[in-house]
Amino acid sequence: MIPQEDSRSFQRQALTEHLRELRSCLIISFVAMFIGFCLSYTVIRPIGTWFFKPLTEVLPAGTSLIFTSYQEGFFFI
Repeated sequence: MIPQEDSRSFQRQALTEHLRELRSCLIISFVAMFIGFCLSYTVIRPIGTWFFKPLTEVLPAGTSLIFTSYQEGFFFI
C-alpha cells in the first residue's frame, strides 16, 4: 500500500519528471543486464564442458560434437 503522502507527491509530478524517472530506471536495468551477461559469458566454457560431458564420454573415439546452427558453436566453443 502506498502511504498517503507518497501518493500525493506521485500525482503531482509532471510528465517530464515521470519520463526522467523511467529513463533512469531503464538505464540502470540495461547496465545491470549488460554486467550480468558479461559475468555469465566468462563462465560459459566450464558450464558447457560440464553440460556436454555425458555426451562426449559416449562418443566414439576420434569424433567430436557437431553444431547445427551458428549460435550453438559461438556459445559452446
